[in-house]
Amino acid sequence: MTAPKIIALAGSLRKESFNQKIINEAAQFALQTGAKVEVLKLNELNIPLFNEDIEEQGTPSDVKLLKDKLRAADGILLASPEYNGSITAALKNAIDWASRTEQGAVPAFRNKVVALYAASPGGLGGLRGLNHVRDILSGVGSLVLADQLAIPTVHTLLDESGKINDPVTAERVSALAHQLVSVASKLK
Repeated sequence: MTAPKIIALAGSLRKESFNQKIINEAAQFALQTGAKVEVLKLNELNIPLFNEDIEEQGTPSDVKLLKDKLRAADGILLASPEYNGSITAALKNAIDWASRTEQGAVPAFRNKVVALYAASPGGLGGLRGLNHVRDILSGVGSLVLADQLAIPTVHTLLDESGKINDPVTAERVSALAHQLVSVASKLK
Protein backbone atom coordinates (compact mmCIF):
# COMPACT_ATOMS: atom_id res chain seq x y z
CA MET A 1 0.00 0.00 0.00
CA THR A 2 1.32 3.44 -0.87
CA ALA A 3 1.76 6.06 1.82
CA PRO A 4 -1.11 8.51 2.18
CA LYS A 5 -0.65 12.07 0.98
CA ILE A 6 -1.34 14.62 3.68
CA ILE A 7 -1.74 18.39 3.41
CA ALA A 8 -0.94 20.39 6.55
CA LEU A 9 -2.51 23.83 6.68
CA ALA A 10 -3.03 26.57 9.26
CA GLY A 11 -5.78 29.13 8.86
CA SER A 12 -3.60 32.07 9.80
CA LEU A 13 -1.75 34.69 7.80
CA ARG A 14 0.46 35.82 10.68
CA LYS A 15 4.16 35.07 10.19
CA GLU A 16 4.66 33.89 13.80
CA SER A 17 1.29 32.13 14.03
CA PHE A 18 0.97 29.69 16.93
CA ASN A 19 -1.35 27.59 14.78
CA GLN A 20 1.24 27.43 12.00
CA LYS A 21 3.81 26.24 14.54
CA ILE A 22 1.45 23.55 15.84
CA ILE A 23 0.60 22.38 12.31
CA ASN A 24 4.31 22.25 11.46
CA GLU A 25 4.80 19.97 14.46
CA ALA A 26 1.79 17.82 13.49
CA ALA A 27 3.24 17.52 9.98
CA GLN A 28 6.54 16.25 11.42
CA PHE A 29 4.69 13.65 13.49
CA ALA A 30 2.75 12.53 10.40
CA LEU A 31 6.01 12.24 8.45
CA GLN A 32 7.29 9.84 11.12
CA THR A 33 4.52 7.40 10.13
CA GLY A 34 5.79 7.27 6.56
CA ALA A 35 3.07 9.54 5.17
CA LYS A 36 3.90 12.02 2.43
CA VAL A 37 3.26 15.44 3.96
CA GLU A 38 3.23 18.89 2.40
CA VAL A 39 2.82 22.03 4.49
CA LEU A 40 0.90 24.82 2.77
CA LYS A 41 0.95 28.36 4.12
CA LEU A 42 -1.98 30.64 3.38
CA ASN A 43 0.25 33.71 3.65
CA GLU A 44 2.28 32.41 0.71
CA LEU A 45 -0.76 32.06 -1.55
CA ASN A 46 -2.38 34.96 -3.37
CA ILE A 47 -6.05 34.19 -2.77
CA PRO A 48 -8.40 37.13 -3.36
CA LEU A 49 -11.65 37.48 -1.45
CA PHE A 50 -14.12 35.09 -3.01
CA ASN A 51 -16.23 36.83 -5.62
CA GLU A 52 -18.17 35.14 -8.41
CA ASP A 53 -17.27 38.04 -10.70
CA ILE A 54 -13.58 37.13 -10.30
CA GLU A 55 -14.40 33.45 -10.71
CA GLU A 56 -16.20 34.16 -14.01
CA GLN A 57 -12.94 35.66 -15.33
CA GLY A 58 -11.10 32.46 -14.42
CA THR A 59 -9.98 30.83 -11.21
CA PRO A 60 -6.86 32.56 -9.83
CA SER A 61 -3.68 30.48 -10.21
CA ASP A 62 -3.00 30.10 -6.47
CA VAL A 63 -6.60 28.97 -5.95
CA LYS A 64 -6.11 26.34 -8.67
CA LEU A 65 -2.89 25.26 -6.93
CA LEU A 66 -4.70 24.93 -3.58
CA LYS A 67 -7.55 22.95 -5.16
CA ASP A 68 -5.15 20.62 -6.97
CA LYS A 69 -3.16 19.92 -3.81
CA LEU A 70 -6.31 19.27 -1.79
CA ARG A 71 -7.74 16.98 -4.48
CA ALA A 72 -4.51 14.96 -4.57
CA ALA A 73 -4.42 14.58 -0.78
CA ASP A 74 -5.86 11.72 1.22
CA GLY A 75 -6.04 13.73 4.43
CA ILE A 76 -5.69 17.21 5.87
CA LEU A 77 -4.09 18.34 9.11
CA LEU A 78 -5.77 21.68 9.81
CA ALA A 79 -5.07 24.20 12.57
CA SER A 80 -7.77 26.82 12.85
CA PRO A 81 -7.13 29.92 14.93
CA GLU A 82 -10.14 31.31 16.76
CA TYR A 83 -11.09 34.87 15.91
CA ASN A 84 -14.06 36.20 17.89
CA GLY A 85 -15.36 32.70 18.56
CA SER A 86 -15.14 31.49 14.96
CA ILE A 87 -12.63 30.74 12.20
CA THR A 88 -10.43 33.28 10.48
CA ALA A 89 -11.60 35.13 7.40
CA ALA A 90 -8.51 33.85 5.56
CA LEU A 91 -9.38 30.21 6.24
CA LYS A 92 -13.06 30.66 5.42
CA ASN A 93 -12.10 32.40 2.17
CA ALA A 94 -9.70 29.60 1.21
CA ILE A 95 -12.40 27.01 1.92
CA ASP A 96 -14.95 29.02 -0.07
CA TRP A 97 -12.65 29.17 -3.11
CA ALA A 98 -11.50 25.54 -2.84
CA SER A 99 -15.06 24.26 -2.46
CA ARG A 100 -16.05 25.69 -5.85
CA THR A 101 -16.07 22.89 -8.41
CA GLU A 102 -15.60 23.30 -12.12
CA GLN A 103 -17.77 21.10 -14.32
CA GLY A 104 -16.45 17.55 -14.34
CA ALA A 105 -13.97 18.17 -11.50
CA VAL A 106 -13.89 16.34 -8.20
CA PRO A 107 -14.80 18.59 -5.25
CA ALA A 108 -11.57 19.48 -3.42
CA PHE A 109 -12.82 18.54 0.05
CA ARG A 110 -15.00 15.56 -0.89
CA ASN A 111 -14.15 12.53 1.28
CA LYS A 112 -10.96 14.08 2.66
CA VAL A 113 -10.20 12.99 6.20
CA VAL A 114 -9.49 16.04 8.36
CA ALA A 115 -7.91 16.34 11.80
CA LEU A 116 -8.64 19.62 13.56
CA TYR A 117 -6.29 21.54 15.81
CA ALA A 118 -6.54 24.97 17.40
CA ALA A 119 -4.03 26.82 19.56
CA SER A 120 -4.36 30.02 21.51
CA PRO A 121 -2.69 31.92 24.33
CA GLY A 122 -6.16 31.94 25.94
CA GLY A 123 -7.59 29.40 28.32
CA LEU A 124 -9.86 27.60 25.83
CA GLY A 125 -7.18 27.06 23.21
CA GLY A 126 -9.39 28.09 20.28
CA LEU A 127 -12.03 25.51 21.09
CA ARG A 128 -15.04 27.69 20.19
CA GLY A 129 -13.92 28.08 16.59
CA LEU A 130 -13.46 24.35 16.02
CA ASN A 131 -17.21 23.70 15.96
CA HIS A 132 -17.59 26.24 13.16
CA VAL A 133 -14.79 24.83 11.02
CA ARG A 134 -16.12 21.29 11.65
CA ASP A 135 -19.58 22.33 10.41
CA ILE A 136 -18.15 24.06 7.33
CA LEU A 137 -15.88 21.16 6.35
CA SER A 138 -18.60 18.57 6.95
CA GLY A 139 -20.90 20.65 4.75
CA VAL A 140 -18.42 20.54 1.85
CA GLY A 141 -17.99 16.77 2.08
CA SER A 142 -15.02 16.23 4.38
CA LEU A 143 -14.82 13.42 6.91
CA VAL A 144 -13.79 15.29 10.05
CA LEU A 145 -12.35 13.08 12.76
CA ALA A 146 -14.36 13.03 15.99
CA ASP A 147 -11.20 13.69 17.98
CA GLN A 148 -9.82 17.22 17.85
CA LEU A 149 -7.27 19.17 19.85
CA ALA A 150 -7.53 22.68 21.33
CA ILE A 151 -4.27 23.81 22.94
CA PRO A 152 -4.62 26.55 25.58
CA THR A 153 -1.75 28.78 26.73
CA VAL A 154 0.19 27.66 23.67
CA HIS A 155 2.73 30.47 24.06
CA THR A 156 4.07 28.65 27.15
CA LEU A 157 4.41 25.32 25.31
CA LEU A 158 6.67 26.33 22.41
CA ASP A 159 10.39 27.03 22.43
CA GLU A 160 12.09 29.82 20.49
CA SER A 161 12.26 27.69 17.33
CA GLY A 162 8.53 26.85 17.43
CA LYS A 163 8.95 23.30 18.69
CA ILE A 164 6.65 21.93 21.37
CA ASN A 165 8.57 21.80 24.66
CA ASP A 166 5.86 20.07 26.70
CA PRO A 167 5.84 16.25 26.40
CA VAL A 168 2.12 15.90 27.13
CA THR A 169 1.18 18.40 24.43
CA ALA A 170 3.63 16.83 21.99
CA GLU A 171 2.06 13.43 22.59
CA ARG A 172 -1.46 14.80 22.03
CA VAL A 173 -0.44 16.56 18.79
CA SER A 174 1.34 13.40 17.65
CA ALA A 175 -1.56 11.08 18.51
CA LEU A 176 -4.04 13.09 16.44
CA ALA A 177 -1.63 13.28 13.49
CA HIS A 178 -1.10 9.52 13.68
CA GLN A 179 -4.86 8.95 13.87
CA LEU A 180 -5.35 11.01 10.71
CA VAL A 181 -2.69 9.05 8.85
CA SER A 182 -4.17 5.74 10.02
CA VAL A 183 -7.73 6.59 8.93
CA ALA A 184 -6.58 8.14 5.63
CA SER A 185 -4.52 5.01 4.92
CA LYS A 186 -7.49 2.74 5.53
CA LEU A 187 -9.78 4.82 3.31
CA LYS A 188 -7.23 5.27 0.53
